Amino acid sequence: MTASARILGAVSEIPAATWDGLANPASRPFNPFVAHAFLKALEESRSATARAGWQPAHIVLEEAGHVAGLAPAYVKSHSQGEYVFDHGWAEAFHRAGGRYYPKLQVTVPFTPATGPRLLAGDDAHRRQLLEAAGEIARTNGLSSVHVTFQPESEWHLAGGAGWLQRMDRQFHWVNEGYASFDDFLARLSSDKRKNLRKERRRALEDGIEIDWVTGSDLTEDHWDAFFAFYMDTGSRKWGSPYLTRAFFSMIGETMAEHTLLIMARRAGRTIAGALNFIGGDTLFGRNWGALEHHPYLHFECCYYQAIDFAIARGLKRVEAGAQGEHKLLRGYAPAPTYSSHYIAHPGLRRAVADYLEREREAVAGDIEVLAEHTPFRKVPPG
Repeated sequence: MTASARILGAVSEIPAATWDGLANPASRPFNPFVAHAFLKALEESRSATARAGWQPAHIVLEEAGHVAGLAPAYVKSHSQGEYVFDHGWAEAFHRAGGRYYPKLQVTVPFTPATGPRLLAGDDAHRRQLLEAAGEIARTNGLSSVHVTFQPESEWHLAGGAGWLQRMDRQFHWVNEGYASFDDFLARLSSDKRKNLRKERRRALEDGIEIDWVTGSDLTEDHWDAFFAFYMDTGSRKWGSPYLTRAFFSMIGETMAEHTLLIMARRAGRTIAGALNFIGGDTLFGRNWGALEHHPYLHFECCYYQAIDFAIARGLKRVEAGAQGEHKLLRGYAPAPTYSSHYIAHPGLRRAVADYLEREREAVAGDIEVLAEHTPFRKVPPG
């Protein structure tokens, strides 16, 4: 290695301008989740901490007296909040007498959204970040390193360096230059178009109204309301929601222009909401919650309103989070996601490599089949 690597115990140990210069250079669309402010909010709100099983261990690559590369990284004592599931690997290794935890996770906590993970200006320094991550694992007795939700280019780079490669899939909406939601609907088959219109009408029955709240319009009252939704849904879904109330206030203070709340009101009371983050060319849907059940309101707030906002802002796509085959019939098409894995133990590495080869084939076949069942009108050849 031509550069030296060290570990940061908190993202606040490096200046925001230094971090953001590598995380979000002007040459590529802004990604909110690798921004210094987002990661700092996770850590200083006590959402991502050693006590929560997310010990910050950010990798800094230094060369000739300046920072040449960065990687957001965490030492993990469990596999929760990652959305790339390796529980089976951990259990198998444990049964064989091994110790899977702790491990090193190069990612953004609680955020299944693709974005840069090897923050550097060229592939040479990205490869050195991978080498540093592997060396950190070996030196500190960590079982493995996992780089998750990375761009395809980083995935190929890691594969060329001998890392194991994994694929999964999500559902993303792509803006084909639509002028309005009706313009988008015109691309759908007749029965699917009617179904979407019916769902939107049903969602707004009972006098429900929708507000977009972003930028300086965001207030602590909005965050109080949304946190109640988040806690209700999170408690039922995960048992213990990951994000603290302080996180939302910090985001509202430091990233308001990149934050969108889609809030539903009925009879003067806010009853549901969806949290989104605004990237340079993508709207990222993150969390949803509601205190009242209304048919299709989830679809309206999380999917249809997101499409409306993306069209209005000229954004290229909407990424609505992990899983969810139900998104397919609502215009969200299957898209691959990528992760890379370094496994220190040779036996575990062989077993995981065999599994991933079969899994990649299955995921690719799944994407191909799902792509044939989108709601768009079939255009005749030519």
